[in-house]
Amino acid sequence: MGMPVCIDDTLYDQARVQAQTEHRTIAGQIEFWALLGRTALDNPDLPIDFIRDLLIARAEGSTLATPFEPESRHNP
Repeated sequence: MGMPVCIDDTLYDQARVQAQTEHRTIAGQIEFWALLGRTALDNPDLPIDFIRDLLIARAEGSTLATPFEPESRHNP
């Protein structure tokens, strides 16, 4: 459910620019930032770049994933 919220004009402009580069809506960009921040606060021991990449990978789903094969299978 969408709810209107008031945010600072500067934050809105930053979200608009970032949303264009990452092919998201402005609302989607702000939601991503909120999820990233909440996840980082819940996991302070993890680097923010790792958390960001993990959230992006989860959103992509398994369609773009490459199956993991141990090196031992490549070398007889």
